[in-house]
Amino acid sequence: MISGKKESSLDRVLGQVDSLDTINLTNLVNKLARERAFLETIFNTAREGILVISDFGVIEYANVASHQMIGLKDSDIGEVSLWRLIPGLRGSLGLEEEARLESSVSSRELELTYPENRYVRLYILPFEGSEETDGETSNRFVVILSDITSEKQSSAAMIESERISSILLLAAGVAHELGNPLNSITIHLQLMERQLKKLEESPARGKLESSVEVCRAEVSRLDGIIKNFLEAIRPQTPDFQTVNLNELLEESLQFQANELEDRGIKVEMVADAESPIVRADKQQVKQVFFNITKNAMEAMKPGGLIRVKVQSDEERVYLRFGDSGAGINQESLSRVFEPYHTTKKGGTGLGLMIVERIMRELGGQVGIDSKEGVGTVVTLEFPKQNRKFRMLE
Repeated sequence: MISGKKESSLDRVLGQVDSLDTINLTNLVNKLARERAFLETIFNTAREGILVISDFGVIEYANVASHQMIGLKDSDIGEVSLWRLIPGLRGSLGLEEEARLESSVSSRELELTYPENRYVRLYILPFEGSEETDGETSNRFVVILSDITSEKQSSAAMIESERISSILLLAAGVAHELGNPLNSITIHLQLMERQLKKLEESPARGKLESSVEVCRAEVSRLDGIIKNFLEAIRPQTPDFQTVNLNELLEESLQFQANELEDRGIKVEMVADAESPIVRADKQQVKQVFFNITKNAMEAMKPGGLIRVKVQSDEERVYLRFGDSGAGINQESLSRVFEPYHTTKKGGTGLGLMIVERIMRELGGQVGIDSKEGVGTVVTLEFPKQNRKFRMLE
């Protein structure tokens, strides 16, 4: 191990300054300025935040990315400590007030709330850049900030997906088991109806018949909920065939024409001249259209309007269903595809879950935009039948 302070290239250059003439000195300064600008460009191109701090945490240098990540201003350089901009970091490193940072490598994962909410992975590394001030030697440290927000969100989404899958698997078992007693109740209600028909007409018979009818209706409703639920979670292999989305949409709207008319709701359709041909499961697509139109109808008052716009590009076909309903608040909007989440009285909370599952199995996507008091737009994206696949270079 070599003892003593190692002489840097800059130290060697500065040692020769006295022997340089004006022209050579100017050339040297220009060269150093170009090298500094070159390094600045490299650092500012990096997506990671790069800072240099003193052992007291004072920021001496920061690239563009770090300014954006921690809300740093140019006037903060040389004045503000990193501990102030990232509250809790000093405590996480075990540093007391006015304590110096030790010459060791540290790594932390932090949640930042300013200037925007994000997760970062932080590394602190010592490097040879010590200087003496008033007889005391101070060290410098490089701080690297990596934005891991997307990584965290993906991990959280995966955990949530696994949690929902476990719940659905459990619920599917419960739903299946509920089917047996419901069948038994239905059979016994039928037997009761037969026995009631043998009784003479009386107020008591009328009350019993009314009670049996209520029971039959409730059993039927429960049976429908169970069937819808099992249909929503049961994996189904799509029967892919060439379909015209405009034709399927017209068929679906024709099927719902009476309900639309009863509610006084009009449908306005705007489509490209080119027929949107895709590879999809005909019945599943009609189910998607039915569910979305049904939701739109139930979200609007009589006299509402549903606008359907069909567009396409080289690779995809887009169908946008817009309604003039009450809209969805932000909290509910983030949960629209969750099973059993519904804001409608008597709703099952399975309609949009079925839509999302079908679109995913067809290789498409579904998105929802909504504003309270204005309405909701549901966007369906279908891959085109003749889309071109591009190879990664």
